[in-house]
Amino acid sequence: MNSEILPIATPRETRKAMWRLLAQRPGRLTLTIFVLLAASCCGLAAPALLGVMVNIAASGGDVLSLLWLAIGLLVAGGLGALLGIVGQNLLARICEEALAGLREEVFAAAVRKPLAQLEKAGIGDVVARVSGDVEAVSEAISGVLPAFTSAAFTIGVTLMGLGVIDWRFPVAVLIAAPLQIFTLRWFLKRTAPIYRTVRITEANRTEQIIETVHGSPSVVALGLGSRHADLVAAASHENIGHSLRGVGYLTRFYNRLNLAELIGLSAVLLVGFWLHAEGAVTIGAATAAALYFYRLFDPIGLVLGQFDELQKAAAGLGRMFGLTMSAGQTAAPVSPAASGAGIVLEDVTFAYPGQRPALKGVSLTVGSGERVAIVGTSGAGKTTLAKIIMGLEHPGSGTAWVGGLDSAAAAPTDLHQRIAMVSQEVHVFSGTLAEDLKLAKPDASPAELTRALQAVGAAWVETLDDGLETSVGAGGHQLTPEQAQQLALARLMLKDPPIAVLDEATAEAGTGSATMLDQAAEAALAGRTSVVIAHRLSQAASADTVVVMEQGRIVESGSHQELLSGGGRYAHLWEAWNSSLSRN
Repeated sequence: MNSEILPIATPRETRKAMWRLLAQRPGRLTLTIFVLLAASCCGLAAPALLGVMVNIAASGGDVLSLLWLAIGLLVAGGLGALLGIVGQNLLARICEEALAGLREEVFAAAVRKPLAQLEKAGIGDVVARVSGDVEAVSEAISGVLPAFTSAAFTIGVTLMGLGVIDWRFPVAVLIAAPLQIFTLRWFLKRTAPIYRTVRITEANRTEQIIETVHGSPSVVALGLGSRHADLVAAASHENIGHSLRGVGYLTRFYNRLNLAELIGLSAVLLVGFWLHAEGAVTIGAATAAALYFYRLFDPIGLVLGQFDELQKAAAGLGRMFGLTMSAGQTAAPVSPAASGAGIVLEDVTFAYPGQRPALKGVSLTVGSGERVAIVGTSGAGKTTLAKIIMGLEHPGSGTAWVGGLDSAAAAPTDLHQRIAMVSQEVHVFSGTLAEDLKLAKPDASPAELTRALQAVGAAWVETLDDGLETSVGAGGHQLTPEQAQQLALARLMLKDPPIAVLDEATAEAGTGSATMLDQAAEAALAGRTSVVIAHRLSQAASADTVVVMEQGRIVESGSHQELLSGGGRYAHLWEAWNSSLSRN
């Protein structure tokens, strides 16, 4: 559905990143390894004690000795089980804490990424990384990884125990190893790309569902429900098809593992019979060796079988780490011409994919504290220019310096400390009015929130029953478009950046509200370097400089009076605008 997905870490990068994450807790990790190793050693006692019991029974030993061995067997089994549970819980806790931190890093990395990149990748890809991918990793951490680790320790310790009885028993066990290794390599090679594809197709399905739900009013109004249902179904079928391919390989994988277990057990029994016949080992030792190998059935099957779940988790981790590893950017060198709170655009050209250039060789300088209004007809390139300044889009050629930083190369966090934008479409976040405002300044006091609202003329807040504690957004008090714009302008004042961009921020205001919102914008922009994409030319009249754009180029620039006197494009726009006002 979308080929421009966000970056995915390679398996090697994923392993390194995961180890760095776990190594942040070295003391607890060491304790966990020690506990799991002790649990595996306790597990060795059962076959060894049973072998001794067989020897005593075969030689006609006393019952009391057998009783004490049986008690020892129970104690070892109980202690091993207890240590195993403790070790698995410790490991799960370490990994869950690491995963919780990683989830926060992924979300923070997504927020820091350029909006244009997120839009190209699709919101479904981001949602899948912080939901479906996290779920796959969480399931592996809570259910698979602890058991996998315990099983791996058990295999290693058991092989050592077999070697203590006689070195030929481990050799017999290893007869099955080539088939197991071949089967595992065969399985991993074929399923790794499948699981990566499953995660991608799941993101595509999520994207389609979100798009359908978000556009539900249009879908219903145009009668497109069945078409969108078919699109969701097609995305689901694609995802299910890849999942079923993985299930088919998994079935064949387990069949081959069962054959390897049969070969291994047969080899151990034959070696035990031969060694006992030669007098090299007792019947009890041969019995213990067979029991040791039988004891390996479950851990070997678990280790090999759980590679399936671990692969799914690895695919999810690769997508999560890919987002965090690609989030870091270095700040651009400081441009003396654009230092402080200035904006300098140098011969900027930009084109959207598959379209004609939206900007063609645009050069513009906005001095510190200066207000520039950008005017022009629809499609002139005004909003694209605003996106370039904000760093939401990157120039195809040329450079945009904002507060001394290259907007295309600077880290978003550094850039957003210098500049903020209020657009035509304002989102009111769910929560109280105070919480919505505090998104711009988390430590703001109620008095600061009230001053910001008063500055933008939001007197309507006083009529709310709960004042700043009134719930707004989805499920709460619904704000009018004008009130939402005042809220956005108040957030701008609380954030208090030295540079601000208004992209037709008051365009949706009705005639009665236009003057009110223009005054609110004046208050919010006071003392800041600002670029105003002007929908109403009254906003341009109060600017220090007016820039007129046509077809991606700057065709006029000067003060309001200078451009009116010049009788050029701006003068004609001003005349047409005033004529429309007089007719209304």
